[in-house]
Amino acid sequence: MANETVSLSWQNYLELCKPRVVLLIVFTAVVGMLLAIPGQPPLGLFVYSTLGIALASSSAAAINHFLDQKADAEMSRTENRPLPKGELSSNHVISFALVLGIISMLILIFKVNILTAVLTLLSLVGYAIIYTIYLKHMTPQNIVIGGAAGAAPPVLGWVAMTGEVHPYALLLFLIIFVWTPPHFWALAIAKREEYAKVDIPMLPVTHGPEFTRLQILLYTILLLIVTLLPYLTGMSGLIYLATAVPLGIAFIFYAIKMMQSKDNKTAMKTFGFSIIYLMIIFAALLVDHYFFVSYSSLQD
Repeated sequence: MANETVSLSWQNYLELCKPRVVLLIVFTAVVGMLLAIPGQPPLGLFVYSTLGIALASSSAAAINHFLDQKADAEMSRTENRPLPKGELSSNHVISFALVLGIISMLILIFKVNILTAVLTLLSLVGYAIIYTIYLKHMTPQNIVIGGAAGAAPPVLGWVAMTGEVHPYALLLFLIIFVWTPPHFWALAIAKREEYAKVDIPMLPVTHGPEFTRLQILLYTILLLIVTLLPYLTGMSGLIYLATAVPLGIAFIFYAIKMMQSKDNKTAMKTFGFSIIYLMIIFAALLVDHYFFVSYSSLQD
């Protein structure tokens, strides 16, 4: 019985970290690290950067659990989280979040660089405090404005390797920033009744699903244009372009399908595709980068 309790406790703490979300965050941060330099990154710096960003993201996720516990208890999508179920106390959660946050800052300050630590802290505060407490409850554009924090990881990764914010890093930021609204609004359409129940003014709640579907379509078109920028600026080559264009068209297709079908199942399929979309886009950037590096070395 004691072993089962310990196992359950670890599972609860792991759930506080939102591992699937954090994995996507860390993946985009790692891509930022690898794109920032021509060859392989220094192993120690790479490991410490990845660990620091992962712990900071997990800390932000745990703070989000703490602050959203009342709304989570009323929504079927989140009612089984550790706090609503009473598996963990508020004190345990906030203490866990603070420990993760402090460790992440110490790692980034002493093992990476100060700029990465500062930007990571700003992202943590932006998501866990500014978005969760204020923006989320103030405006239907909450996810657009708050998306800046979620778009930061590749910039953090880039800065971790180079100590500076490069324009190419900002292109990576822009891709995620434009991707976030159609990604999240697809989920919000499917869960709009739950958001309405807890008075969270998501766009489908305040302006209706029809208007939100139109916004998703417009954002997917804008996203296709934005994803051309790495190629047009010389950051990436044809391998990336050959991936980004059909993926962007596919995302637009999903958005059009949402306008035609108008059901929650299609919205959730669009949400699921959007996650795969982002992973493939960033993977294509990485493959293209190393192909170019290998080709250049052969030419030399």
